[in-house]
Amino acid sequence: MAIKSFIYNPVQTRHTSIVLRSAIASRLILITLIILWRSLFSPYDTSASINPNCLSSNTTTNHPIRFPHIASSIEDGIVWDSVYFVRIAQCGYEYERSYAFLPLLPICISLLSRTVFEPLIPLIGHRAVLGLSGYVLNNTAFVFAALCLYRLSLIILKDPDSALRASILFCFNPASTFYSSIYSESLYSLLSIGGLYYLMSGKINFATLCLALSGSARSNGVLNAGYICFQTMHQAYDAIFLQKHAFLAVKVLTAGALRCLCIFVPFIAFQAYGYYNMCLGHFPDELRAWCKARLPLLYNYIQSHYWGMGLLRYFQLKQLPNFLLASPILSLVLCSIIHYVKLQPEIFFSLGFLASPEDKTSSAVLISSGVDARSNSTYFSGKLSSKIQRGPKTWKDFGFADLLKKWDGIRHPHLHF
Repeated sequence: MAIKSFIYNPVQTRHTSIVLRSAIASRLILITLIILWRSLFSPYDTSASINPNCLSSNTTTNHPIRFPHIASSIEDGIVWDSVYFVRIAQCGYEYERSYAFLPLLPICISLLSRTVFEPLIPLIGHRAVLGLSGYVLNNTAFVFAALCLYRLSLIILKDPDSALRASILFCFNPASTFYSSIYSESLYSLLSIGGLYYLMSGKINFATLCLALSGSARSNGVLNAGYICFQTMHQAYDAIFLQKHAFLAVKVLTAGALRCLCIFVPFIAFQAYGYYNMCLGHFPDELRAWCKARLPLLYNYIQSHYWGMGLLRYFQLKQLPNFLLASPILSLVLCSIIHYVKLQPEIFFSLGFLASPEDKTSSAVLISSGVDARSNSTYFSGKLSSKIQRGPKTWKDFGFADLLKKWDGIRHPHLHF
């Protein structure tokens, strides 16, 4: 079975253990540093102390708690955007600006606080339990995201050692503090990376579900529909020009359009929910400007009205220090893209249409387009072996022999789960 082949592969099992330990260690180190610096210095943001009662009539009465110092320590970590996420989990969407924060993380925090951590409410209070739920949820999601990244990297990089290095770098990335705080980055990363892993594994329906859920964690989750579009584009090309099957192309395009729609649905539904709460049932003179727009998008209005955000509006001279701070990573990304363009110019500039059948099969581009994943794997294996037996003759042939040696028995990780 595919599952057993992944679990009992010695190299992958050892690497998975290393990634797991690295992810857990990075979270423990980061949380320790956060606690240390907060105890030594006064926080720049003081919003943690702002906690008015909920506007709803069913506000929970505050009861005395047994460990106020522990509760205070946890609540001191509810700052910046964490204030909004915890507030939404506790009271729901009360104010217009709170709709800038999508509901998946608050829903998960609320569910966790009402189930697993509910016995702690009399000890440290409801808000502290919500904060603790957020920290546990996000740090756990980060660990699983790191494991998913390793499996995804095995498929893309085709090299266990490179996949391991990529996963460890993710565990200690410069923006790591956001993945351990009560932000939506960890949950979004888990769903996005997990969705891509299942997409590359040929499990298209489960991938669509994960990518759709990512759109209910962060607004840019709707961009993940681009992966479905890219795969659909290649599948339709294969059906029309290679298989000469027009009906299959229509079927592929229809399925791809429906899957993309599924990814957009959570974000669109949340905008409709905001419109229902903020616009319907009000007199015309009481309506906000965005309610009267031809396309009433609450999210765009909030970003522009309250935070001055919008398309390319962040690119201002006053943001130069932030760009300098990000310059090392931006430089690394740019160099990586340039290196790939020089290494694979035909694939890059043709958007993969000029890629060899082996490359298309190994990257799972044609999976789920009527071509069986296992037959694709067999085809790739045969082509790979024949190239190695002949010896490298062209630039495309170089590297396959080394690839087979590096695998050391790990074959076709995109078929393993």
